[in-house]
Amino acid sequence: MSPARVSGPAGTLIVDDGGPLTARGDGLPVVFAHSLAGNSGQWKAQLEHLRQNRRAVAFDFRGHGRSEPAKNGDHSIAGMASDISAVVDSLGLERFVLVGHSMGGGAALVYAGAHPERVAGLLLLDPIGAAKQIPPADVKSFLGGFESDYDHASQKYWTEIAGPDRAVRRRLLADLRATPRETVVPVLRSVMQFDPDSALARYTGPILSAVTPHNDSAFSLHRLGKGFPHRVVTGTGHWIQLDKPDEFNRLLDEFLATTKSVNSER
Repeated sequence: MSPARVSGPAGTLIVDDGGPLTARGDGLPVVFAHSLAGNSGQWKAQLEHLRQNRRAVAFDFRGHGRSEPAKNGDHSIAGMASDISAVVDSLGLERFVLVGHSMGGGAALVYAGAHPERVAGLLLLDPIGAAKQIPPADVKSFLGGFESDYDHASQKYWTEIAGPDRAVRRRLLADLRATPRETVVPVLRSVMQFDPDSALARYTGPILSAVTPHNDSAFSLHRLGKGFPHRVVTGTGHWIQLDKPDEFNRLLDEFLATTKSVNSER
């Protein structure tokens, strides 16, 4: 089943689908949504880990990896959420656990808010936060750098948020260069306008954020409204699943066990 081609709302999406179609026990499928300028390959360690016992799915968002660019020009977080919808609908996944990293975390939250009955658990990995808490002048300055000198600004920023592992950093910069500027800049604009409040209010299922220390502030999703559980992972960059795959896999297993317990009571 790997890879598959799915007809998305903005073009063809490439999907990496594998593992037991009927999970041993009552383990639900897990769907992974990557970050801006990422791709499904950034979940390799998690896919290999989970597929021993359950179905696990990763895909490339529009304009990323091997998926087609957004033919409709929609690079919004809501548009990315509709890519998730296309993938799970095409694969016939009625109920599943959703994991989203960074921008993909925002898209995962929007999807969960729109389809709470289908998301058995939501694990957010260093997700984007509430853009309204960022001073407008800071947003203008940040986006202005990308618009005026894209190569310098993008590589500088990715290097700053990457972790200490040089091999991982090289890989992330290669993934960035492989993602068209025409995708990165408009998605960044959407990230800087992201309002998570309504989705957070609508999704009331199991939820956890795994964040770096930099993402444990008033801006962070787990600090908004009534808040929700979070775990701080230290000694990594923004891509926790690449810097510390074993640690993240253990956290993922713990969350899945909690999700299983909660859903079995329903």
